[in-house]
Amino acid sequence: MGARARRTPPEAMPAALRAMLDGAAATTGSRGPGAKLRFRAIFISDIHLGTPGCRADALLEFLRRTESDYLYLVGDIVDGWQLRRRWFWHQSHNDVIQKLLRKARKGTRVVYIPGNHDEAARHYLGFALGDIVIQDEAIHTTADGKRLLVIHGDLFDAVVQFTPWLALLIDFLYSFLLKLNRHVNALRAHLGLRYWSLAKFVNHRVKNAVNYIVAFEEALAREARQRGFDGVVCGHIHKAELRPIDGTIYCNDGDWVESLTALVETLTGELRIVHWHEIAGALPAADDEDANAMADAAPAATASAHQY
Repeated sequence: MGARARRTPPEAMPAALRAMLDGAAATTGSRGPGAKLRFRAIFISDIHLGTPGCRADALLEFLRRTESDYLYLVGDIVDGWQLRRRWFWHQSHNDVIQKLLRKARKGTRVVYIPGNHDEAARHYLGFALGDIVIQDEAIHTTADGKRLLVIHGDLFDAVVQFTPWLALLIDFLYSFLLKLNRHVNALRAHLGLRYWSLAKFVNHRVKNAVNYIVAFEEALAREARQRGFDGVVCGHIHKAELRPIDGTIYCNDGDWVESLTALVETLTGELRIVHWHEIAGALPAADDEDANAMADAAPAATASAHQY
């Protein structure tokens, strides 16, 4: 049983997060235990169910504490690459699937856009998994009229498209870094140090990796602009980002392996990136069990919020 999650006092919260909590209070009529955050749309990707690195417990808590009219699953929800190499499927992975299906049954429009790790689902475009619609891409119009192209993004990754053997090698090395990272952070936790991502450190320090990320972001923004959209929402590279690129809104919702991030649209049409540990630290716990689950799942990291 983990330690109780520490709550963030309202005066210490970022303004964007405080506004979201105020919005949740207006929707649910309460800021007390059980209060949920209400969004118009939520975009999540790169969950990688079927891998030891998947933070399914954290995602499940996020899904329990949020509501939305639209929920977009922007690819790499299940990791078929890893499952073909070695079978891994925790009960929490089942729970995430059941929660998504339940949201769809209860009226949330859930759209599943497959990525390269779950590309087998592309054979079923136009079909529905329960009440979850499977599409190659989607068009989302925000409350204030912005038209967004929603796409996983692997089709704009030259490595995936033209050197698949290299993509598999990179995936293997990334999985190794995640495994090593768990041991490193177990030691850091023992020493009282906060969570630190080895994989992110490598990605952000290697010049070729940085150039690859920039090229990917520019390619997606250019595609959206050429097709007449105001912006693009994608995943794939596990780097949450929200910024304009040559007048086009580029949104990447990050991942649920390390970043634990989502892109959300507020009820008024604002786009924001939120970090799950932020929400876990700011929302009042529903009960002792929820508080302990949130404390166990959340990495110790500095809260931040971005909006557009």
